Amino acid sequence: MKVKEGSAFIDVPAVKLISKSMGVFYNPVMQLNRDITVALLEAIPKTHLTLADPLAGTGIRAIRLLKELPKNKIKSIAINDYGQKAVRAIRENFVLNKLSAGKKAIISCLDANIFLLSSFGFDYIDIDPFGTPNPYLDAAIKRLSRDGILAVTATDTAALAGTFPEACLRKYWAMPQRGSVQHEIGLRILIRKIQLIGAQYEKALIPIFSYSKEHYLRAFLQCTKGKKFVDGILRNHGMFGDAGPLWLGNLWDISFVKKMGSFPQKNFSKEFRPFIETIGKEASIPSVGFFDVHKVCEKFRLSAVPRTESILEAIRNKGHAAARTHFNDDGIRTTMTPENFEKVIKSLANVRENEVTL
Repeated sequence: MKVKEGSAFIDVPAVKLISKSMGVFYNPVMQLNRDITVALLEAIPKTHLTLADPLAGTGIRAIRLLKELPKNKIKSIAINDYGQKAVRAIRENFVLNKLSAGKKAIISCLDANIFLLSSFGFDYIDIDPFGTPNPYLDAAIKRLSRDGILAVTATDTAALAGTFPEACLRKYWAMPQRGSVQHEIGLRILIRKIQLIGAQYEKALIPIFSYSKEHYLRAFLQCTKGKKFVDGILRNHGMFGDAGPLWLGNLWDISFVKKMGSFPQKNFSKEFRPFIETIGKEASIPSVGFFDVHKVCEKFRLSAVPRTESILEAIRNKGHAAARTHFNDDGIRTTMTPENFEKVIKSLANVRENEVTL
């Protein structure tokens, strides 16, 4: 069946359940993932980029990049999938979108690691597998150019978010944490794992945009070459309570986030703009983790839950930064200490309870 995503039309299998066993993999839920890819690459000041999509599936990401980015943004894009059915689908979808494979868009059918290692390197590599990205990280980092960007998706959130801690230890060399901040902890564990692989090649991989959504975690990391930069990265690894080791540095480059939010809506999904706006506000707050308002209310058995806007206003009036977080609908990211945050919640809860009583 034919579907439209962004400015692209693609022919996809008609299935009831999205799974790895699909002949040609396409997940419509991941449209925001691809929206963000387009916006981030448009925000990069560089032009004539060499791009790689080693696990292309239907080719939807590559097709959208070719159709939606400015013409001078892409020098070439290498599109690959190990499945012959997928490669046939990519070629058919190119025709459907009136695109031609050739010097600018090269389509291949290889194992993803062989595809990467047989190349001369790329300015942007997108690793977006079904499951863990681990099998592809080494080859991708080896072929990432200086100042290049590596995008990594992990859909094995059960391991990273603490459902299976032993699996997280095996795959990501860290202990996860269950609870309100589990997805942020998982994202920071994923980032550290990527950085450790980069470190052995003297490549410092610095997050410029990271997020959690639905069933997956996603990070964009920019490569800076040099021992001193790698040493700086490693000094930002540590524990968060009993969780970790993990990345304790920033998850976002604020300038990139602002640029991404400044572009016209174009063909992006409706959730793109509010999602970027939420991240834009929390990106300015230098904290690891956040507070769950409902958890605090449960801890002190508060019957009235304060309004989020009232909490934000009270925190800011005390001279601290505060914003909602995209990780959790009940979460607030702030520079305030846990003790002072709890005092704010208890005070506002009492006010709310009196309002209800009256």
